[in-house]
Amino acid sequence: MAADYLIVGSGLSALVFGALMANAGKEVHILESHEYPGGFGHTFTMANKYTFNAQLHYVWDCGEGNTVNRVLKRLGLDQEITFERYDPNGFDHMRMPGHSLNIPSDAATLVRRLVQQFPDHQTAIQNFIDEVQTVRAGLKILSPPVQPLELLQHLSKVTTTVRYVGSTLQDVFDKFKLPLQAQTLLALQWPDFLLPPNQLSFYAWAILFTAYQEGAFYPTQHFEAVINALVNVINDNGGKVLCDQEVVNFLVTDKTVNGVQAIDRHTHATHDFTADTIICNMDPKKAAKMIGMEKFSKAVQKKLDYDYSPSNFMAYCVVKDLDLRDYGFGKWNTFHTEEPDLNAAFERMYRHNDFSKPSFAITTPTLLTDAERDCPDDCQIIEFLTVANYNYFRELQQQSRKLYTQKKEEILNQILDIVEAQYVPNLRDHLVFKITGSPTTNERFCNCPSGNSYGSSLTPKNMGPGRLDHRSSLKNFYFCNASSGYPGFAPTFWTGALLYQRLSDDVILGKG
Repeated sequence: MAADYLIVGSGLSALVFGALMANAGKEVHILESHEYPGGFGHTFTMANKYTFNAQLHYVWDCGEGNTVNRVLKRLGLDQEITFERYDPNGFDHMRMPGHSLNIPSDAATLVRRLVQQFPDHQTAIQNFIDEVQTVRAGLKILSPPVQPLELLQHLSKVTTTVRYVGSTLQDVFDKFKLPLQAQTLLALQWPDFLLPPNQLSFYAWAILFTAYQEGAFYPTQHFEAVINALVNVINDNGGKVLCDQEVVNFLVTDKTVNGVQAIDRHTHATHDFTADTIICNMDPKKAAKMIGMEKFSKAVQKKLDYDYSPSNFMAYCVVKDLDLRDYGFGKWNTFHTEEPDLNAAFERMYRHNDFSKPSFAITTPTLLTDAERDCPDDCQIIEFLTVANYNYFRELQQQSRKLYTQKKEEILNQILDIVEAQYVPNLRDHLVFKITGSPTTNERFCNCPSGNSYGSSLTPKNMGPGRLDHRSSLKNFYFCNASSGYPGFAPTFWTGALLYQRLSDDVILGKG
């Protein structure tokens, strides 16, 4: 007997959608090619004692009444899955030669801190922050499902917002004539997007920056608990989350998708899975190519013609007998750059694979919550993240595994040199474990084409009105993915919940 919903992939948006549908009494089956559910949200253990999340770090929209909280309440998980808030007085610590800035939740405090460093630019700084707040409000109004009355009531904010549809963050910096150092301090969390200011959509930056101001969070029980809780809702309501099932073909009759063929990665047996409705959590472009791009409408084909986001380099490290709080780390992330011009820094690392003056993020998950996890009491986890070029690493890996490994080690050592020089002088003496991941690691473990970290790249082209949504133009087939919604923890919750809302008419996001 066919399920009500067959979901291809178990990323967060898929698990949210599946859990909501299962909770509503629908039979849900999820197929996942990896051994763990969760996509980039999955958790893995190394050396039998160190546990890491694949990529998620801090998140937003988790406060009372916000998207994540609304979904968890509907699923009865809001008491089980709770969040710890980052320091509101400085949730992001920005560090660069000659300047530093702790980003606070309060916009007035942010302006004051910037003006203290750039007193000749007070008006420009204030006007820029005011414009960011206006655009953020306008984007909330324009967020689907759009309410015409709300548009009319806030027409001025909407009009201002629409003016920036094709703007990069750099365009807006230039418009308000902010000094370069102030630009860098404001945009230094660029690893959250893996794009520099001259490529990054102003919309994408404004949403994330202000959302974190409203509240940056980390799960009390770590991300593994979030994934497991959603999976449990599906299983407890008669659904199935089947891992190690690699979808190799879609079952299509004319322009109706009826199911998929999948290979069991253990037995190598092929099975057909069918359902009344197919939800595609795998990359939409990849799925469309498997189905046959010509089967989709011209409008959807155009939306599927997106660029993939850049990929990343990740280092997961463990230190022993060292308290990172003594060296300026705590309930915040640290973003560092050696190059004041982030556009130049990105170009050097991404285009020329030169990490001699790196710009990178530092996160310390064991300092964000007191909850137990698989890490000895005398150890702490510290992780480093920066951009990396997929084509370069793929060619290097194919050419020589030794050269590939050496390049990863080189990047980590260049980062560690800076960390020891400016943050923790003896860090290497306390390192008891380290493992690095490259764009090909993303591709292997998360099935993301070109190792992309965020689906479609967060450029103005991909963030405008032509962005792909849930509609595929095929019967019984819907997209539910970062590229057909938005990437990140809260946005994937929103993507999954919004599709549930559209298919069930059960309103949980606050808009009818």
